[in-house]
Amino acid sequence: GLAQRAADLARAEADLERRRRLGASGAISGEDLRHAEDAVKAARAAYDAAHQQVGAAQAQIDGTTIATHPDVLNAAAQLRDAWLAEARTRLVAPASGVIARRNVQIGQRVAPGAPLMSIVPLDRLWVTANFKESQLRSLRIGQKATVVADTYGARVVYAGRVVGQEAGTGSAFSLLPAQNATGNWIKVVQRVPVRIALDPVEVARHPLRLGLSMQVEIDTHEQSGPVLSAVGQPRQEVRTEVFAREAQAADAAVQRTLQANLGPSAGSRSNGVAMR
Repeated sequence: GLAQRAADLARAEADLERRRRLGASGAISGEDLRHAEDAVKAARAAYDAAHQQVGAAQAQIDGTTIATHPDVLNAAAQLRDAWLAEARTRLVAPASGVIARRNVQIGQRVAPGAPLMSIVPLDRLWVTANFKESQLRSLRIGQKATVVADTYGARVVYAGRVVGQEAGTGSAFSLLPAQNATGNWIKVVQRVPVRIALDPVEVARHPLRLGLSMQVEIDTHEQSGPVLSAVGQPRQEVRTEVFAREAQAADAAVQRTLQANLGPSAGSRSNGVAMR
């Protein structure tokens, strides 16, 4: 520190003064005297550098409180990172649902970013009904539909509504799509996937699974809605607050640690540590 550098400088100056007196009487050589002078110059340079460092550090903390001190902020950031690292050793599902595909086994080592499993939110299921292309002219967005699953039979009828259609027929996205440019083309009626949204309350009462066979009937009497081609594929968004809650808990842990170290009197003067 600065005090140590000042002591080194005082020691070097005292040593130089003694050597000058000895040099005047011829007791030491001129080379020893020059070495003592160089030692004083080096000690003074080290003292000046330490003094500048103290001034720079003082400028950084002028007008700051204990809670806003750079060292405290750095320690708070390290505590927050450590808290999140420990908390995220427990993997929490970002959404409620059923595990449809698991790619990890017990004891397996995993890398960051590697997919572990797929979660299907069962409260956001829909039905894809394959209608003939000739039937699409009478379908409209918002039309009511009744859906029956083979799993439950006719005793359970789901209420649904038309929300859109896929971008193409099933054969258009097959591995080997049909080539109809030749003269031997035979017309085959295509089927277009139409999406039917289900009532989440009914799905919760009678759960469904992916890939089940369904029977769909649409009431086409209501023709006031837009045609299917006018509406793109609806988006199904799933949002989670899991990571936001972890961040809030980490910030709370930082504040508790800060208040515990500041004490009641100092804590009352602190505005807390703002983490980003």
